[in-house]
Amino acid sequence: MTGDERRRRWSDEERARILAAIEEPGAVVAEVARRADVCTSLVYKWRRQARATANDPGFAQVVVENAPRPPMPAGEPELGAILVEVNGARIRIGANAPSALIAATLKALRS
Repeated sequence: MTGDERRRRWSDEERARILAAIEEPGAVVAEVARRADVCTSLVYKWRRQARATANDPGFAQVVVENAPRPPMPAGEPELGAILVEVNGARIRIGANAPSALIAATLKALRS
């Protein structure tokens, strides 16, 4: 293919404006895309990318130290655990804990 490039470039501001328009109550993605002269599939792609970026928790700092282990509660066998300390709160997460419980616990501690 020769000649001018046929691919349109969208600025971050234009993308943000279009994504904000589809989030309004009663908005239809196809109509917003048509008004902005952009493919509906591209708007969905931008929305997926924005949501993935917004949900990305990033990384937390990990400190490994040789400290004495806190005592385990009586009657609870230790099969392996993760000890999380945030803002003075100390949480022990067992190795067999469901991932949904671990995620909810860490999210609650972060708040």
